[in-house]
Parts: sequence; structure tokens; C-alpha cells
Amino acid sequence: MKLKVMQTAIARVLLLAIGGALVACGGDAPHNRHAESTVTTAAARQLATTVTGSASREMERLGRGVVAVRSSATAVFVSWRLLGLDPAAIAFNVYRSANGAAAVKLNATPLTGGTNYTDSTANLAVTNAYSVRPVIGGVEQAASVPFALTGGHAVEPVVRIPLNALPGAGYETKYVWVGDLDGDGEYDYVLDRLQTQTIAGNNDIATGQQYLEAYKRDGTPLWQIDLGPSSTNVYNITPGAATLSVGMYDGVTVYDLNGDGKAEVVLKVANGVKFGNGATFTNADPDQQFIAVLDGLTGVPLATRAFPSTHAQAGKLGTQLGIGYANGVTPSIYFWGRNRNPDKSFNDVFASWSWRGGNTITEDWLLPKPAGQNLQASHQMRIIDLDGDGKDELTTGNFAINSNGTLRYALPGVIHGDRFYITRMTPTSTDLDGYGIQQDNPSGLLEYGYNASSGAITWTHSAPVGSIIDVGRGLVGDIDPRFPGFEAWSFSGVYNWAANTLTEPDTALYPWPAHALWWDADLQTELLNETKLEKWNPLAPAASGSQPRLLTLWKYDAALAYRNPMFIGDILGDWRTEVVLLNPAHTELVIFSTDIPTSTRLYTMPHNPGYRAHMTIKGYLQSPYPDYYLGTGMSVPSAPNIHYVPAT
Repeated sequence: MKLKVMQTAIARVLLLAIGGALVACGGDAPHNRHAESTVTTAAARQLATTVTGSASREMERLGRGVVAVRSSATAVFVSWRLLGLDPAAIAFNVYRSANGAAAVKLNATPLTGGTNYTDSTANLAVTNAYSVRPVIGGVEQAASVPFALTGGHAVEPVVRIPLNALPGAGYETKYVWVGDLDGDGEYDYVLDRLQTQTIAGNNDIATGQQYLEAYKRDGTPLWQIDLGPSSTNVYNITPGAATLSVGMYDGVTVYDLNGDGKAEVVLKVANGVKFGNGATFTNADPDQQFIAVLDGLTGVPLATRAFPSTHAQAGKLGTQLGIGYANGVTPSIYFWGRNRNPDKSFNDVFASWSWRGGNTITEDWLLPKPAGQNLQASHQMRIIDLDGDGKDELTTGNFAINSNGTLRYALPGVIHGDRFYITRMTPTSTDLDGYGIQQDNPSGLLEYGYNASSGAITWTHSAPVGSIIDVGRGLVGDIDPRFPGFEAWSFSGVYNWAANTLTEPDTALYPWPAHALWWDADLQTELLNETKLEKWNPLAPAASGSQPRLLTLWKYDAALAYRNPMFIGDILGDWRTEVVLLNPAHTELVIFSTDIPTSTRLYTMPHNPGYRAHMTIKGYLQSPYPDYYLGTGMSVPSAPNIHYVPAT
């Protein structure tokens, strides 16, 4: 299916009017990355309010995210972002500067289809810098930030970012976070450095302290933070006070919290943490934990706040962090803390905090897990607006918390599971849909579909009562175009989500439920299983290959951490997915970005509120999805109800 996505009719008219006004005001001024923006902050806010009737949320003022990779011996594939508030009629011209010479336009007429272009005329022995210039109302705007493809570059769908050497022997990186740390409209990188070598006889204690590092998008080092002696306890159930990235806990997130165009780093800290300027955080109680908001460029703390004292009797809190919008307009830190009682039961506490500058982190709400209810959370939270009021709920697979910190619902009969997903799973879904799996449910429940907005169970699949089964993995995506909407599967067969119809029972044929992404030219979901990027073919017998391989990532000198990528999401180019790994020495980010042309035009996923929120969460790493249905038979997604932060 070919799809040229446009905005809603009302938004289209308003955006074109605003875009025309910008052109009249000189929106094509050279060397101003913000001059190409098609709406001002005030105009965008007014537009979104007019279209939706509710206040819009503040989001990143992203650049075009231009990326270029060698797709063959003679061709370069270039792609770029369509922004969330771009006019529907926006077109683009692609320019190439060879070896520092003046940029020349490559396309004969402005491009109005998919935001990608294949250049087959370049001298690939020299460095070629690619940029795009929007065309609005027939007038060409300012050029984007260019992307330079070095001369003689390898033929590979990969962007490589150099990193410093590891802090010592036995270190590796598990997670990468993204955010615009320097305000240039493009994503920079924050990553952990974890000591995995252990003390003999105690596999839960590392010999070295953990570190957090930040790099600009070209690999320029910004800072390193030493997490101190409280980071050496790497027990994945009750880690140390400052330990990051173990088990389901992350302890870091990255986002622009105060709307100044530059992302802050949010970090769990405790006594002994040494910040980017060399200053050491001190506290008399080594087990007392704090949340810290750090300057993203320097790694220096701007504000700190003590963790909730709820359940302090059970010790330190393992921590999961993400970003949501509790008030619907400005971002907040969403916090999940967990510790364990002597009887091995778990305590959970949830909170939302805001920071808009200064040295105070303000509590939006605080909710210890209510007693007397069977609220057994999954290993990861998802942050998404469940009821359409513009404000984000926090969900855990078993229950959901409202944007004001009250319990929204608990799913009946559902307990703990390792994976769950929320998006619209059919072309006609009016509410958000959910799918989850179970671990050792005494009722025999294996997997379930549900209405994620209301908490009503849609369907279930079960083994006999008393069967104790850890399902372990499950996934959703549009992998079978014969049936409308998504498929859902774990190890009980592939089911069409909407009809709960078994479409593939043969375990030899259906794909491993690891990670979902969008990579090729169509709207169907592709799959990432460790380093194998695959596309399931429901019509192919196992003998001829029901899971054709699109790409083998390890062949590009790329390595996983804990069988997962370090990051998965749309961070470069058009709307499709990037996969971030490292080289085996962990001295280089290896970012896989598609080299396949598509005519599908969708606005960039980071401007979709549901997708962007999930980019801020790690936990048990799971794929992000937009809050609209993305698959065969999809409708035109509406313009997101957002406004951009002011230009820096």
C-alpha cells in the first residue's frame, strides 16, 4: 500500500496559512536552523488548541535529522524528518556539497512524497555533505543541518559515532539514551558504562564503579560521571543506592524539562557520586537516594530531591524513570521505585516530579501501591495518554495510574508478566489497545488483549488451571496483511488481535517475539531478533524460509548487550526505526538506519507523544509504538497536539 500522509483538513488550512506568513516574514534566512520551522511556538500552540480544543504539549524543536548511508557501490540513500507541525503541502529539495564546494540541488522538482532520496551521481571518493531545504508555498526555506558522508565510506546502512575507551577491563554498555543536549535540534547520546567483572564468590558485587557518559552527535565527549561506591552492588533485585541499568531498573532518563531547547539528564544519585565537574555528592546516609536534574552539556547538578520515604524500612529502591506530561502541557519526571520485603514480596511507589528551572524539584503526585489489591506490575512501565485529555497516565501491564496519581484500573485476573504493549492495534480502534503476557499465573492465563483506555479485558488465552508457565516473551505488530490490524503472539500461535483468530499455529513457522520496528518500504512491522532483522512471510513454508532475513547486524561489527540493542527508536531520517548497538570494543556507536526508499510520508515519530514518551524508558527494553494505528489499511494520522519549545 502506498500512503501519502496529510494533516487533517482543518490543520492543513491553518498550517498552510501560518507557513505562508512565515515566508512573508523572511523564513528563508540563511544559516538559521530555526528559520525553516514552519510555525512559531505561539502559532503552533494556538493551532493545536484550535484543532483539538485542548492545550497542546511542549515538545522538542527538532531539526531535519538528515542522514546519508551508502546503499550500493554507486548510490547514497538520504532521508530526513517530516516534522509534526509541517504543512501538508510542504515539499523538499535535496542538496549535496562535494568536498566542501558550494551545494548543488539534486532533484529537478520539489519532492512531495516520502522524505527520502537516492543519489546516484555523487563522486563517492570524496566527502559529500547532504542537506535539505523545505519548500513552502513555492518558496525555498533555509537549509537543514548537513550530514557528511566521508569519502570511500563502506556500503552499509550504518552511522558510526566514536566513543572514548572503556573505563577499564570488564566494562560494557547496556543502554543508550538520546536527547538534544546542545540545542542544535539533533539528538546527542548518553550511555552507561557498567563493570560486569565480579568479586570471586559473589556474583552480585562488581569490582569497579559504574559511569555515565555524554557525547555530542559527532562523538565529541561532553562529560563522565562516576556513580561511586554505591554503584558496585549489581544485584538485579535490590541493587545499590546509585546502581544503574541492572535487571528492570534504569535510573536515568534524558529530556528537555524546562523548555529551553536543551535536554537535561535525570539521574538517580547517592553519596559518593562524582559529577561532570568533579564535584562529589555527599550525604551522611549512604543508602539515602536522590533524584538529580543535571545540565546536559556539563553533567553538573541543577537540582536534587530526596526519594520518597515510603517503604524505607525495606531498603533502597530500584528505580525506573521516564518522561510524561502530568499537566498535559509541560514535561514531568515519572518515577517508579521498588524494593523487597523479607518475605520476598515487593513494595512499589510511583511519583511524578516537575522541574522548570532553579534548584527545586516539585512533586506533582505520589502514589504508594495501594494495599489490598492484586497489583503485580510488569518489568516495564509505559507512559501514554489513555483517556485523550492530553495528560499522561502511567501503566505497568497489570494496572494503570491516572495523570493525577490515582489508580485508574486494575486488570482482573492479570498478575505479573515480562512484556506488554499499548497502541491502536486496528485501523478502526477508537480507544488504545493493549496486549500482555503472564509469568506463572495460577489460573493458567498465558496472554491477554485488553482495552487500555478502560481496562476491560478483550480476550484471553489460557493453559489448564494450575499450570505454572512463564511465557517470557510476547509481541504485537502488523505482520500478516491478510487480516486487518495487528497480530499478537507469544508461544501459543499467532493471533489476529481484533478477531482473536488463530492465523498461524505452527511454532516452526511463526517468528520469535523479540522487538518490533519499521524498516522497509511498506507499512507492515519488521522484527529484530538479537542481530537478525527479519520480515515474517505468513505464506512461506518453513523449508523455504518463513522469516526472510533483511539484515544481519553482527556482520557490520556490531554487538548486543544482554541480547538486546542499546536503543531502538526513530532518531534519524524519516519515520522508520533506528537500532543502536556498539562495536565489540564498545568504543563506537553503530547506528543502523534504513537504506530502503519508501513513498510513505509520516511525521517523525519523536513528535508523536506516545512514541516519544516511550523513548525515555528502558527497564526490560521494549519497542516504542505511536499512539495511532501504524500498519496496512491505516488512516491518515492527525497532526499531533503539540507546540515546539522556543528557538535557542
